Amino acid sequence: QVALVESGGGSVQVWGSLSLPCTASQRPDSNSVFGRFRQAPGKEREFVVLVRWHGGSVFYADSVKGRFTISRDNPKNTLYLQMSNLKAEGTAVYYCAQGSQYERDHRAYDYWGQGTQVTVSS
Repeated sequence: QVALVESGGGSVQVWGSLSLPCTASQRPDSNSVFGRFRQAPGKEREFVVLVRWHGGSVFYADSVKGRFTISRDNPKNTLYLQMSNLKAEGTAVYYCAQGSQYERDHRAYDYWGQGTQVTVSS
């Protein structure tokens, strides 16, 4: 059983920046895919970015492309979501997920972090 621990959430002003680490309890295997999602109050879970742990293929949602960056620290089994130029609509609970399919659909993921709240205010 994989555990994903997220941190880094908080409050930030519009156009500010925030980094969200996600650490896996086990070393990701060769098929591992990580997804980052977010869910605003009253809305469905939204895809943000996905990445292959080995190989590094990345796919960003259009809504965050050019503002968010995903990176890895392999020895620490940690994924970082660096968010810049945050907009008010970025207010949501952000989740980290791990699976084996390179999919934007959150239902394809097997393991989930507890989520971390990000609040963007003007």
